[in-house]
Amino acid sequence: MTIPFGKPMIGDEERAAVLDVMSGPILVHGPRATQFENDFAAWTGSPHAITVSSCTAGMHLVWFTLGIGQGDEVIVPAQTHAATSHTVLLTGATPVFVDSEAETGNINIEAIAAAIGPRTKAIAVVHYLGMPVDMTPVMALAKRHGLFVLEDCALAVGTRLDDIHAGMLGDVGVFSFYPVKHMTTAEGGMIITKHADLAAKLRIKKAFGVDKAMHERKVPGIYDVVDLGYNYRMNEIQAAIGIEQLKKVSNFLDRRAENFAALDAGLRDVEPLQLFRADGGRFKSSHYCFNMMLPESWAARRTDIILKLNARGIGTSVHYPGPVPQMSYYREKFGHKPSDHPVAGWISTCSIALPVGPHLNRNDMSRIVDAVKTVINEVSK
Repeated sequence: MTIPFGKPMIGDEERAAVLDVMSGPILVHGPRATQFENDFAAWTGSPHAITVSSCTAGMHLVWFTLGIGQGDEVIVPAQTHAATSHTVLLTGATPVFVDSEAETGNINIEAIAAAIGPRTKAIAVVHYLGMPVDMTPVMALAKRHGLFVLEDCALAVGTRLDDIHAGMLGDVGVFSFYPVKHMTTAEGGMIITKHADLAAKLRIKKAFGVDKAMHERKVPGIYDVVDLGYNYRMNEIQAAIGIEQLKKVSNFLDRRAENFAALDAGLRDVEPLQLFRADGGRFKSSHYCFNMMLPESWAARRTDIILKLNARGIGTSVHYPGPVPQMSYYREKFGHKPSDHPVAGWISTCSIALPVGPHLNRNDMSRIVDAVKTVINEVSK
């Protein structure tokens, strides 16, 4: 692809930071993970940040720490990555899928209320493609029913609602630093929370339930295991990359916003495309990518459109290729029908994600707009 969908933005600063780690004796349990936590906490406005090995590990760790398990239910959006619901199932609890709203692709808040039952213990929301969920009514529902709220922030570095960073709107937020996300640590994730007691428990449980971190042990090798835990730590190499990436992420976000605005201006009046609501006012998106929606009657044409764009050098993706309850494993396990989540089905079968990452510029956006218009015109005939 001459215009790839995503590309990690790694510079000399990250390379030097990695070499610095590699030249020393500490590859894990070191100061860089702590520094990255402190830096990310400051950047998001969170009092507590905990590095983890991935966003998936972070979400699973939260549910595990809360004691979510057999007999419990957690409300999750039908339109998300499977990790959101996998982490619920891995505890023994049951994900209860809720449909999307057509304007943004985010979870339908009215449908959340209808899905709450006697076994509901928590709500997981996903800021779809970086557009913030309106957390005000979500938190009102949660408070009324005594429910915990997890924000899946895998695509939400830089997402804000009412100038509050995503992850600080609910009880906990979990972020992903996969290579093509807003910033990267190659693999890795971060949990942020306003709850000091929860943060302390997460730190213990992410590292085997050991009571003292390496630097806290007065006698090397002497510690106690005070709880059940996992090995969900981030290593020093990842943290070193993250420290440098965080210094650049505001610039990355500005470039994404500019590229997104260019596509929005160029494609908003192209028939028969439908575009999600752009951010503004209370809502500030992180602009992970630009979704253009085809009408349902064009679902069978999507592959042809994608291949024609790819042939013109335009990288694309799909977020996501099916509602989670319609993926084979979930469909066979729970028996959900496509009619149970129709909006999520429309998004899955009719969306095409276009790139807006900081590796691209306004000329690239003009090429994308021209290519889309040409291909739509060809397919319309």
